Amino acid sequence: MNASLPSREQIARDASAALLAAADELGRYQALIGFDGFIDVIIRVVDRRRTMAYDDFESIRTIGAFAERLARAAGRSANVEFVTSEKRFGGNGPLLAGALGRMGLSATYVGAVGRDDEPTRLHPIFESFAERCRAVLPVAPPSVTEACEFDDGKLMFGHAHNSSLVTWQRVLEVVGLERMRALVESSSLVGIVNWTMLGGVEGIWQGLISDVFPHVSARRRRVFIDLSDPAKRTDTDLGRGLGLVSSLNQFADVTLGLNLSESQRVASVVGVDPPEGAECSGQHESVCLAAEAIRGAMGIDTVVIHRRDGAAGARVTESARWFDGPFTRNPQLSTGAGDHFNAGFATAQVLGLELGGCLAVACATSGLYVREASSPTARRIASFLEGHRPQRPRASRSSTGEMKDGRQSQ
Repeated sequence: MNASLPSREQIARDASAALLAAADELGRYQALIGFDGFIDVIIRVVDRRRTMAYDDFESIRTIGAFAERLARAAGRSANVEFVTSEKRFGGNGPLLAGALGRMGLSATYVGAVGRDDEPTRLHPIFESFAERCRAVLPVAPPSVTEACEFDDGKLMFGHAHNSSLVTWQRVLEVVGLERMRALVESSSLVGIVNWTMLGGVEGIWQGLISDVFPHVSARRRRVFIDLSDPAKRTDTDLGRGLGLVSSLNQFADVTLGLNLSESQRVASVVGVDPPEGAECSGQHESVCLAAEAIRGAMGIDTVVIHRRDGAAGARVTESARWFDGPFTRNPQLSTGAGDHFNAGFATAQVLGLELGGCLAVACATSGLYVREASSPTARRIASFLEGHRPQRPRASRSSTGEMKDGRQSQ
């Protein structure tokens, strides 16, 4: 917000150079991530069939058009056809850990990625995920999310019964307290995501506060928290959860990652002014001020807020910053984009980049993911940062902005 601050181009170049210099050494940074797990069924919704071949159809292009189709069925009935294009591993935690592993960090995952019949054995759909990780410790079977993809966003339909099986007690039964302490001791980053869908996350936070952090070295670690769309949770629930997030900051430097709608809800609960405007509104100052206000009210190290046209962040040691993100009018995949944003931001933090550089790496990581439908390497991100120039999105189209893979739904 200060004219004397470096330009976007300079921030991107500096972030690219830092990431490239560290690319061969990222494996020495260990990360402990948890605790959800989903099987993502990627779906297109049929608008009109050309033939009866399974994949020969025109899809409903926008969420608005889909809503109109459903609304016309009120008082009648409707036949809505879903076509599955892919089944892949999912969940905020696995997507975050997989992205970190692809970038080069040494990630250990604890969570709901086990078989239905043998929950402590890896589910086959997570085998490619496990190849990216240092270790994967299943504690429960995954849930299922049907992700309906549209040109302007996605709708996530969750079947989340297995999420209730993930608790601190279950983690202790399968992994053990001493091993959890050892994992945290060796980690530069601890990522805990999907509070919304996992009722046991607060117990895990409390277990770390009471039983783990007091028993490991006092060196400052990074803890990354993603609530994953708390729209369906009450203000009382959210206030209690945010209180535990604040408590974690006495043991580690906590970052809370939010999208625009989440930041508005969190601001309301902690009693500060929410960001004004909508996606692509150009009102960057309001988002920066909201990030700073939420961070101050919670007493944590960092808050980052991302939306369609970029991201804002506030850190206790730096002024709030905004970074214009990359944009594509033809995203190949949006499910998981928010988790890749988080992976980029957390990796840059671990490397010690300043706030602007963290935002740049985060936006580039997510921007590449939606373009290429795969997790990028650190070298690929560095190259993209060096050569990419931002485009201004149209408000009705999909971008890297409101890109939470939040299982509210997801």
